[in-house]
Amino acid sequence: MTIEASNLSFRYGEKPVLREVSFRLTSGRFHALLGPNGAGKSTLFGLLTRLLALQQGDILLTGQSLKKQPAEAMRQIGVVFQQNALDLDLTVRQNLQYHAALHGLSRKEARIRGDRELERFNLLDRANDAVRHLNGGHRRRVEIARALLHEPSLLLLDEPTVGLDVASRKALNEHVRTLCEEEGLTALWATHLIEEVCGDDRILVLHRGQLLAEDNGHAICEAEGHQDMTETFHSLTGAG
Repeated sequence: MTIEASNLSFRYGEKPVLREVSFRLTSGRFHALLGPNGAGKSTLFGLLTRLLALQQGDILLTGQSLKKQPAEAMRQIGVVFQQNALDLDLTVRQNLQYHAALHGLSRKEARIRGDRELERFNLLDRANDAVRHLNGGHRRRVEIARALLHEPSLLLLDEPTVGLDVASRKALNEHVRTLCEEEGLTALWATHLIEEVCGDDRILVLHRGQLLAEDNGHAICEAEGHQDMTETFHSLTGAG
């Protein structure tokens, strides 16, 4: 799947939040959307998921316009939002089945796909546990499993490691990378944490609503004249 965003601009009232943002995601790769808090990452995700209406520009998913063909385009997207969206009083399996029903899957198919995803996350033995009894890292894994139930081509993750410890952040990040490598999934991982990106990643640097760089991490560093992504990020955004 290829994703092309062209000239995306967005305002809340008179306040511009995104300014003519254009980028392209390539199939089967892990992409990092890197920007400090307040850069516009969540607004961009709101546009990609149609939680916010496009004001200017368009988004094409393998040639299908999110503006003109929203239903077809959205079938290809799975989403993990920054805020936990699971029902804590339902079991893990019930959360998955409820989400599957929203996508028109039968209970049998939901059970098959749900168990497959839980097994992949080493959580099948927790399927009948209430979500509130899981730790933060496991809840996030359930959210990703849920987002993959309808077999999307694109997985969007908006600051998915918020509130997790270092080990859980690392494990979650590595798992999504494995899905890209082994399953051909296209992923866009939004974060403000430099340690969650690698030099070989395709990185989009967003700051104050503008896309400042879009390239392989090493290439961005070289273009900015710095040795590592931390220095480069601070140079581009004035962070630090």
